[in-house]
Amino acid sequence: MAAPAGFGAATERGDDECILEPLSLPESPGGVAAVEESPSVPCIFCEEYSPLTEQDQLLKHMIIEHKLVIADVKLVADFRRYILYWKKRFTEQPITDFCSVIRTNSEAPLEEQDNYFLLCDVLPEDRLLREQLQQKRLREILEQQQRERDDARFHSICMFCDKEFTGNRSILFNHMARDHGFNVGLPDNIVNCNEFLDVLQKKLDNLQCLYCEKIFRDKNTLKDHMRKKQHRRINAKNREYDRFYIINYLEFGKSWEEVQSEDDRELLDNGEEDWSDWEEHPVCAVCLFCEKQAESTEKLCLHMKEAHGFDLLKIKAEHGLKFYQQVKLVNFIRREIHQGRCYSCKEKFQSKAELISHMEVTDHIIFLPSRATWDQPQYYFPTYENDTLLCTLSDGEDELTAKDQSEDVPVISEDIANLEALRQSSVLNQLLCDENN
Repeated sequence: MAAPAGFGAATERGDDECILEPLSLPESPGGVAAVEESPSVPCIFCEEYSPLTEQDQLLKHMIIEHKLVIADVKLVADFRRYILYWKKRFTEQPITDFCSVIRTNSEAPLEEQDNYFLLCDVLPEDRLLREQLQQKRLREILEQQQRERDDARFHSICMFCDKEFTGNRSILFNHMARDHGFNVGLPDNIVNCNEFLDVLQKKLDNLQCLYCEKIFRDKNTLKDHMRKKQHRRINAKNREYDRFYIINYLEFGKSWEEVQSEDDRELLDNGEEDWSDWEEHPVCAVCLFCEKQAESTEKLCLHMKEAHGFDLLKIKAEHGLKFYQQVKLVNFIRREIHQGRCYSCKEKFQSKAELISHMEVTDHIIFLPSRATWDQPQYYFPTYENDTLLCTLSDGEDELTAKDQSEDVPVISEDIANLEALRQSSVLNQLLCDENN
């Protein structure tokens, strides 16, 4: 595919070449330098220009003045380069070599008929151009994202507490998620991070809620609203944020919702396939006190008992713990260990190794605090979002054997001696009697 005029012009001269005379900007808007450097987009057929942000005006102009219709414009990754390419090609060959001709008012007299030209990706050249522009845009976005992920000179201030953060951008995002409950997803999925933060900060400066986008009279009212309504998140329906998430660049013109819905449809369409080759992946639950992983809860409990002296199954039986009580206990222990604190004596340690050594030597690992300490609603929420151990806990009362399930359970009939008297005295019966009277 031939490159359009003006592309690569800036790289024709060597980087070391000196400028020996004053430079001049082109006097007419049609110059090559103006086409390449200006943020505006030219009409394919004439000298009309429109700002890149007003591409709809340019499309309207080309339809009205030149009878050209471009199909699926939203699927064009780089609108300006697309227009520049076809502007050059239309000077080389007739428009009918590329476009389908659509005749309107075909039953009217010939002088009242109009011919419109449709440019779309049915044409192999147009499809190739669109694909190459999309690949180029994706390549640029991925490179930008990688630079941001590797950037150790990031500097920004938290929007909620005014703390300064330097280093990697993930430090700030993790801080806002952990300390303020503001989660925008994994930092590695974000691109154009500084611009994203500027957009969010501008909304807060304008006293606008980030989720419902209502305007409030002062900062304190806005803070109370976002806290009470759990609006410390962005509105996923707002397309303004799409450009900051890498998933929206994978298939240009499709949002993350459309991509995910297509994935769901593929799963539904394959519902009748043979599942005989299904292979169960190992559980890989992680120990409460070290990095040991096991393929089953039984193996993990055995490890914790032998390596650390902590018998989870014994504790469950002695205290009669139901499923959700086990969940709260596990989340409590996870949080205390994560914070470097012995849950028995509350002493804090600088490292996890020192903490575990202390708990094992003092036998504090087997002395749980009072039930009121950990049997709290806050421990319904996982300390680690991928804690597989929580998914493998079981409630002993729910584990019926085949014999238990097969036993006949006697059915005790309801006492119907007073049913007639109750029916006569019921409110519904009185209402029906009133209607009949």
